[in-house]
Amino acid sequence: MIAYLKGNLMTKSEEYIILEVQGIGYKVYMSKTSIDELDESNQVKVYTYLKIREDDISLFGFNTNEELHMFELLISVGGIGAKSAITILSNITPSRFALAVITNDVNSLKKLPGIGAKTAQRIILELKDKIKTEEAIDLDSNRIQQDNIQKEEDLEELIQALQVLGYRRYEINKVLPKVKSETLEDKIKETLQYLAK
Repeated sequence: MIAYLKGNLMTKSEEYIILEVQGIGYKVYMSKTSIDELDESNQVKVYTYLKIREDDISLFGFNTNEELHMFELLISVGGIGAKSAITILSNITPSRFALAVITNDVNSLKKLPGIGAKTAQRIILELKDKIKTEEAIDLDSNRIQQDNIQKEEDLEELIQALQVLGYRRYEINKVLPKVKSETLEDKIKETLQYLAK
């Protein structure tokens, strides 16, 4: 599996690019939106999806992992092939697509090329739970990150307060694992008790 390609952009067309990587030219199908965003003057990095069939091997490219993930979701829906998914990507952003699915917005999906009412309903039916689950995981991981940052800031504040009182950082670090209090004031009091022993 080719995760991404990084090289010189040799050709841009409406449907694909030719990307030269170490002397090999790769034909990569992309959405028009993604092709327009590529800078011909610099090396470009394209995330890829390799489709293999008995009669066809095709490489599809994306500027972001988010766009690649939306493509993978789309082709998992019955009746939507790789070329159709690329056309859809040319007409809607991944975040707007996710919002349309979660909010049962059949009308927005029907406006996309090649998507009728039945296909729009099938997309919502098959992808709604997947997208909701992923959003919940993202929210949880963001919350955990914020909690960890807050804990680090609180810990640093506690250490600085104790250093002002004349204690060295290594002395404070030795007793910190024993501290169970919640508020900063209580933590200082409890830490001082351990330090005084």
